[in-house]
Amino acid sequence: MRSRSVTVAALFTVLAAGALAPAAEARPKDPVRRQLDLLVHRDGVPGALAYDGVVTRTAGAGDAVSGTRMPDERGRFRLASNTKAFTATAVMRLVADGRIQLDDRAGQYVPQLAGHAVTVRQLLKQTAGLAEYTALVDWSRAGTPEQYLALALAAGPDFEPGTGWGYSNTNYLVLGMVVDKVSGVGFRSYVERTVLRPLHLDDTYWPEPGELTLRGPHARNYGVNPAFPEAGVVDVTELPGYEFGASGGLVSTPADLNTFWNGLFGGRLLPLWATELMTRDTTAVGGRDVYPAGSRYGYGVASIPLSCGGAYWGHGGDLPGSSVGGGRATGGRGTVTVYTTAWAGEGRRLSRLQGAVDAMLCAERRG
Repeated sequence: MRSRSVTVAALFTVLAAGALAPAAEARPKDPVRRQLDLLVHRDGVPGALAYDGVVTRTAGAGDAVSGTRMPDERGRFRLASNTKAFTATAVMRLVADGRIQLDDRAGQYVPQLAGHAVTVRQLLKQTAGLAEYTALVDWSRAGTPEQYLALALAAGPDFEPGTGWGYSNTNYLVLGMVVDKVSGVGFRSYVERTVLRPLHLDDTYWPEPGELTLRGPHARNYGVNPAFPEAGVVDVTELPGYEFGASGGLVSTPADLNTFWNGLFGGRLLPLWATELMTRDTTAVGGRDVYPAGSRYGYGVASIPLSCGGAYWGHGGDLPGSSVGGGRATGGRGTVTVYTTAWAGEGRRLSRLQGAVDAMLCAERRG
């Protein structure tokens, strides 16, 4: 895996020198731009973008070394856990077509889970109790879903199925295996057939095996490579995206991601009852993981309250070199994608990322 080494000190030197963006004080009084500027100037994120379907706002640079501008809403980035919403939609398509039922045991389709009580519904809701496989994988080598699931099962459950809530990529790894079995074409092909093509998401794709680079225009990403953590902060644009699978493998653009949220919640992908179930059968998750007070988790989608009232439905995603947030607000008040070119999964960075989403979706109400 090739990586361009960028030390933490060097990265902050470039940022502090102001080479990546004009000073925050020079910006117009735009609350969205303020959050993006704070991410860059205060929190050391090389680049950030927010897109609401009409206006694209950026801060920082798309390349911390050359200082080139951030790409626009057509620039590609890794969806990370936003992929779960696509996988959940594919599962619900199978449910709507009568090919599986939500309370089927996953072991009916995944031999490794034979004898386990875990259901399809519990996997979707993150209430299955399966241990997190990503913390157990040797990311310096490729593996199979079966091998990754074996690692999680060997670690033992975090809790008995249905008795708690715990965010785990293993749940969606298994759902990909369920779709493989039931669809007969593999989860990647089935998502393409039932989600990407109907919405004409032509800039969204699954990486091929061994494909490390991003296709088309894209920003560079910076973080700690899980395969070589001893190197510290480096360029991690090139990652084994194929290995992230049904829980985090898709590559897309802000424009395509917004189109997906509008298509899902606008009734273009599933019967109304199926979409409503995804957002009605939920668990309160406020204060857990990355979710602020009042948040709820459904079937591969989560609701986060807005400061101006209501909420937005979407998902977040984090990789060593990027974070993404956003979704579609209730009441038809807009759709937003915000992403950063460094991890922003906790603390002030997370607060600013979520703040940019909130500011964008609340702008009209406050205006």
